[in-house]
Amino acid sequence: MRRWATLLLFGLTVLAPAALAQGEGLEDPSVQWWKLANFVILAGGLGYLARKHVPPFFAARSRKIREDIIQADEMRQQADTRAREVERRLANLEAEIAALRAESESESASETERMRLSTESEMAKIRIHAEHEIAAAGKAARLELKRYSAQLAVSLAEEKVRARMTPDTQDQLVRGFVRELDRPAIRTR
Repeated sequence: MRRWATLLLFGLTVLAPAALAQGEGLEDPSVQWWKLANFVILAGGLGYLARKHVPPFFAARSRKIREDIIQADEMRQQADTRAREVERRLANLEAEIAALRAESESESASETERMRLSTESEMAKIRIHAEHEIAAAGKAARLELKRYSAQLAVSLAEEKVRARMTPDTQDQLVRGFVRELDRPAIRTR
């Protein structure tokens, strides 16, 4: 802020004599000094108001940005935690499948041919079921991750659009929409 005040003061000291020199011969010198004094008071008042209100605005804006960054990091960490949990579940399913295979192989060696056929049939069912469970769990995890990512992207995009949307921008959008509505009416006439 001090930089701006210094630049303003420098501008006044450089531009004020130039402005006075440009207006010489047109007005009374006392009027020129009153104009200069008026300008200095106006510039000082604007500088004071800017110094008073601009830093809190930028501080609040910086704080909000930091909070949004922290919130996004927390959301990313939650998503990573969910992904690790799904991977752990998948790893446990594979370990369970391996244990079932070892058990069925030891039973099939000690039993008769009929039991071996029954066990193989049961193993095929278990394998298919486990593969379906693994595929379903993986698909559900991917869908949840995509949904979460999409929600996060939409909320961040919405915040950016709201932050950039000014009354002038809204007016331009409305005027453009109205112009587009008027065009078909002109063509039909």
